[in-house]
Amino acid sequence: MIVLKAKYELELMRHAGHIVGMVLDAMRDAVKPGVSTAELNDLAEKIIAREGAKPAFKGYAGFPATICASINTEMVHGIPSRKRVLKESDIVSVDVGSIYKGWYGDAAITLPVGKISPDAQRLLDVTKGSLEAGIANAVAGGHLGDISAAVQNYVESNGFAVIREYTGHGIGRKLHEDPQVLNYGRPGTGVRLRPGMTIAIEPMVSAGSYETRVLEDGWTVVIADGSLSAHFEHTIAITENGPEIFTK
Repeated sequence: MIVLKAKYELELMRHAGHIVGMVLDAMRDAVKPGVSTAELNDLAEKIIAREGAKPAFKGYAGFPATICASINTEMVHGIPSRKRVLKESDIVSVDVGSIYKGWYGDAAITLPVGKISPDAQRLLDVTKGSLEAGIANAVAGGHLGDISAAVQNYVESNGFAVIREYTGHGIGRKLHEDPQVLNYGRPGTGVRLRPGMTIAIEPMVSAGSYETRVLEDGWTVVIADGSLSAHFEHTIAITENGPEIFTK
């Protein structure tokens, strides 16, 4: 069941999203060679606590950390560690969520570590562009499939593969609500978009195969053929005046 949010509920989600945006801004400054993913996790936890919120991921289904930190071929759900130290030319995807007064925000970004290859930079640019394309199609009166198709078309027209097994989602009082937001599909299909709907759009893109596998830790998802991957996400609201991004 898709829950439409009232104005006061949207305001609380807007605040939760703002906190997530603050964390991602801090990640842009903190990601550099020699920094461990655990240090990034500590920074995120400090910011979330300072803002009077709680980490959305820590303890969720047993996940042990505040952020997911996924490096290079790792697509999502990487567990931060003191032993995972970023190196020049890596790319790292940071996914983070916050809970503010019972309402959730969720977003992700993939960042370069120092100087990266032109191919890796293009992967980041295309993945970010596909998120922007999806958001641009999150218009009241349209269909969920319009978002999905926009993401897929942008990714595939640039020669990359969109991940099929992991998707975006509705969000609100729970981290994952209806509807499921696929990163592939056909325009004009799926539920109709209505003001008050809140969703997390999150393209996950591979430079090679779209097939994935989970590592022995039970969490970390990698691209099956060892290709680089990138992940961008925003929590947005459908409004009468177009999509509003909560997690900038």
